[in-house]
Amino acid sequence: MVRLDDENALIQTVDFFTPIVDDPYSFGQIAAANSLSDIYAMGGKPLFALNIAAFPAGDFSLELMAQILKGGQDKAKEAGISIIGGHTIDDREPKYGLVVTGKLRIDQMVRNSTAQPGDVLILTKPLGSGIVSTAIKRGIASHRLMKETTEVMTTLNDMASELMLKYKAHAATDVTGYGFLGHLKEMCEASDVSAVVEFDKLPFIEGVEVLAKNGVVPGGSRRNLDYISNSTNFPPSLSEHQKLMAADAQTSGGLLISMPPDSATQFLEKFNAKSSITAFQIGEIRKREEFVISVK
Repeated sequence: MVRLDDENALIQTVDFFTPIVDDPYSFGQIAAANSLSDIYAMGGKPLFALNIAAFPAGDFSLELMAQILKGGQDKAKEAGISIIGGHTIDDREPKYGLVVTGKLRIDQMVRNSTAQPGDVLILTKPLGSGIVSTAIKRGIASHRLMKETTEVMTTLNDMASELMLKYKAHAATDVTGYGFLGHLKEMCEASDVSAVVEFDKLPFIEGVEVLAKNGVVPGGSRRNLDYISNSTNFPPSLSEHQKLMAADAQTSGGLLISMPPDSATQFLEKFNAKSSITAFQIGEIRKREEFVISVK
């Protein structure tokens, strides 16, 4: 963050990764939405972006590259910004993402370190995109599952960001590579609080549990589970594949928001009336306890 004056600051983020879906245009959209997410999680407004890309020179279709870049450009346009340039390098494996510059009011900045006991937790997108991406790579994902997951990953977090500012969220983070439990652990530790999560209230993309039960889980999700295992109390009834679902490494996930109960009710009413993706209340924040996270 760079302060411009006493009221405003510039914020900047960068993210890029390898293709996780087969369609190049959709990949471009997903990568752009994911790159924009950190700006929204802070309560900021994106201003402009730069492309950052890697393609194998002489061994990659220019049409495929054009489709990836168009996907990013169209998603940036949806966010109300322009992509004003960028940089491309020669690499054996294609990669794409954005450097995004945004602006925020300092007194409205939403941190991931200010959750308060008594808050409830809201999750604005379903989980499971990492598991589905693994199924796509293995060629076992259905067309319906690919379509639904792509819709989740290409959806911007702009409306969630606007509403969390309106209803005075205490803290927020976007859910990405560390998974839901990993990002919740970071929020709780930074805020010196604990969280209670109801597993049955966690939203998952339809079909994810069957895949997880059959061992279709990325390595990143297994590492995430290892990362949070010592600080998370799971009930004996929760199976290993269900734990992995909650720890699944996400791409372009939703916002995890900590806010007062009354505000959360208003947020959910407004958000779910306008969004094609349903947000859910999935837990609460408590004073620091033995475990950072308790799953019920």
